[in-house]
Amino acid sequence: MQLQLLSSHRQQVVSWQPVCLFHAGLRVFAADKELLVKLRKKTGYSFVNCKKALEKFSGDSKQAEAWLHEQAQKEGWSKASKLQGRKTKEGLIGLLQEGNAAVMVEVNCETDFVARNVKFQQLVRQAASGTMFHHQGAKDHLTTYIKRFMKAAELSQLRTGPAGCLLSDQLALAIGKLGENMVIKRAAWMAVPATYYIGSYVHGALPADNPSLSNVALGKYGALVVCHASEQSQKSNLADLGRRLGQHVVGMAPLSVGSLEDEPGGDTETKMLAQPFLLDPSLTLGQYVQPQGVSVLDFVRFECGEDTEIPEAEETQQRLAQEENAS
Repeated sequence: MQLQLLSSHRQQVVSWQPVCLFHAGLRVFAADKELLVKLRKKTGYSFVNCKKALEKFSGDSKQAEAWLHEQAQKEGWSKASKLQGRKTKEGLIGLLQEGNAAVMVEVNCETDFVARNVKFQQLVRQAASGTMFHHQGAKDHLTTYIKRFMKAAELSQLRTGPAGCLLSDQLALAIGKLGENMVIKRAAWMAVPATYYIGSYVHGALPADNPSLSNVALGKYGALVVCHASEQSQKSNLADLGRRLGQHVVGMAPLSVGSLEDEPGGDTETKMLAQPFLLDPSLTLGQYVQPQGVSVLDFVRFECGEDTEIPEAEETQQRLAQEENAS
């Protein structure tokens, strides 16, 4: 009798196990987890914040994403305000060249550790593409080359593209995520007509993490060199020559172009054409370029973290006749 009662009790216990409810719960949990993983991967925000956003909007990923961006923006601006004034001597130079135009930007942070972070590098690339986009209408129908500089206040109001965000917002987001003070310090933009070209070089270039912005080179030093090519010059060699001239500017840090009539100088010479050529010190730079039918007209050199006065934009447009006489 006791055995029969015990057996009957066990049957009742087994019959009440919530098998269907248990499997339904697993399916719901798996679906929530999938949404969470997708939102985390798309936005880059923490699992905790993504989970909170999904719970707030009952699993609506679009509303959750918009809310996450809004909260991150608020947090970034708050941190930016608190960190303002802290020294930013580290960072990167970003260089972008598209056809007859080129851009060089400097973005600073507090430590080299953050400069190596992909989020910071993305900010540098956004600053370069935003500067290029801002000047896109000015590079057409040129009769001489143009050189313009931009300071931090101007750069912060640029957009990253036709439907892009303000650079100031992107800066605040990066500060919020990485927890360091950052500054989009300066930019130089150049454009040239058809008979000219721009040589470029970045020292210590880093690999691109984003294929869509892989044409923005990153490093600690950068240079742009404006040249005029004669009809006799070898057009196929101009890109390589431009890179060598950029290397010279980075390595020798000239202060002016000078002229071919200048006497050859030593290692302390500051006129570019009179300096010993970096890659062949037995020649001056002028002696190196003259036989190749190339005239060096101007250059810009950026060194990350240097103290320098940024020229006013109104004073930077150059006239062809003056530059040809100087060279």
